[in-house]
Amino acid sequence: MSPTPVPPVDATTTDAWDRLRTIADSFAPDLRGWFAADPDRVGALTFTAADLHVDLSKALIEGDVLPALLALADEVGLAERRDAMLRGDHVNATEDRAVLHTALRLPSDAHLEVDGQDVVTDVHEVLQRVYAFADDVRSGRWTGVTGERIRTVVNIGIGGSDLGPVMAYEALAPYRQPGLECRFISNIDPTDAATTLADLDPATTLFVVSSKTFGTLETLTNARLCKAWLLDGLAGTDGFDAETAVAKHFVAVSTALDKVADFGIDPANAFGFWDWVGGRYSLDSAIGTSLVVAIGPERFTELLAGMHAVDEHFRTTPLADNVPVLMGLLNVWYADFLGSQTHAVLPYSQLLHRFPAYLQQLTMESNGKGVRWDGTPVTAGTGEIFWGEPGTNGQHAFYQLIHQGTRLVPADFIAFASPAYPLSDGDQDVHELFLANFLAQTRALAFGKTADEVRAEGTDEAVVPARVFTGNRPTASIMAPALTPSVLGQLVALYEHVTFTQGVVWGIDSFDQWGVELGKKLAQEVGPAIAGDTAAIAAQDASTRALIGYYQEHRA
Repeated sequence: MSPTPVPPVDATTTDAWDRLRTIADSFAPDLRGWFAADPDRVGALTFTAADLHVDLSKALIEGDVLPALLALADEVGLAERRDAMLRGDHVNATEDRAVLHTALRLPSDAHLEVDGQDVVTDVHEVLQRVYAFADDVRSGRWTGVTGERIRTVVNIGIGGSDLGPVMAYEALAPYRQPGLECRFISNIDPTDAATTLADLDPATTLFVVSSKTFGTLETLTNARLCKAWLLDGLAGTDGFDAETAVAKHFVAVSTALDKVADFGIDPANAFGFWDWVGGRYSLDSAIGTSLVVAIGPERFTELLAGMHAVDEHFRTTPLADNVPVLMGLLNVWYADFLGSQTHAVLPYSQLLHRFPAYLQQLTMESNGKGVRWDGTPVTAGTGEIFWGEPGTNGQHAFYQLIHQGTRLVPADFIAFASPAYPLSDGDQDVHELFLANFLAQTRALAFGKTADEVRAEGTDEAVVPARVFTGNRPTASIMAPALTPSVLGQLVALYEHVTFTQGVVWGIDSFDQWGVELGKKLAQEVGPAIAGDTAAIAAQDASTRALIGYYQEHRA
């Protein structure tokens, strides 16, 4: 068995933490002054990771801040923890598991043995099966029970089995095969299934049920709803047979082959993954099957290669130039020393409109913890509230608070040099207008607008205070040539390693998610009460009993 890492260092007991606390006590951000005093600031704080161009010059760091953050990384053993994860040590301490989402994108000629198993061979065996299946669907060789080709693939999952695939499907719209659509059902609210299926033809619809254990309540409930819809819709066709219909219209991403078979899915059409793949890190596993169908194996291979490129940057680059390390350390600086509580991710790409939601699970399920690896309470604030919307929509919604509000909100801006859909408005290149907003917002957040500058515009004195922008609002600017499958993979891997970096500093296990379990368990206990079980109702607290009463009285 691979060794379990030693208990974490308490970052708050390190010399570097004390140094950062001292710096923060007298810290006075002055981005205007810092840029004026240091003509090399942009060059010194701009970095490259694969195709990602990352400008951190508008971060709130100056003087000893960055050296102290790098010293903190050394004192908590960040590099050692990184290497332990990548070689397959059981860094998921509470579940005694390795954490090897990075193995999912290793090239086929790599070698990594974990717990006596060659994981690279295992990964590529499953990957090739997924690719063969996707090619069959895309070519029309896989047909439904009536002999018609598949036109719609419906992914049924929740959490990481939904957020990753749907985010990537939306992001890579230009790469989808025409005439083949993917849809996604996740919410147990029956509206989700009903509206998703409403205009589909059962004869040309294929379902991918994504559940590692094939026991996730929401996923299996929705799978049964879809199965009933399929059988009802096909019941009148010639030679209809329910068993054959399910086998031709359902595949699974699961390792519970007995449960898959009980549902009616041929186990030969089940694609597995491993306990060392967490749900929120599983886009690049068989969980991405629907995406592979949409964009094809070649493009999915490019996605994996992009992830691996950033993995290699994270693994080999010195910490002082390591982009995910630097971004993670900055997030710790903002959250634990400057008092920020939320973090905005603002992609200037409509195709990335689901990226902030994807990052919410990645970051908040990973680092929303109150105990450390060894079970002791945390000694510093952990986790950030990640959120965001694409520009320029967000500019007309919440940027007011970021610019002039009382809360410090670090923000990551993401943009691409080449648009997916180049259009012009007369002589105006619309993408250039779009990028002008991207650049203007980070400039305004950093440098603001002084009272004297407002007055110089002839503004009435009574209105001057309302039009002052204090500036010194921190941003990171991430650019790439275009939003390709490879670049999307790079962005995903970047934030995976940012999340890991923060978790190491905080001394927490970023790879379990026990906080998800309690509500799920209680829901099963409350269910009979909602259905009218007297004993179950009596077992509830007063508020829950009253709410159940309201439901029973008003249910149409």
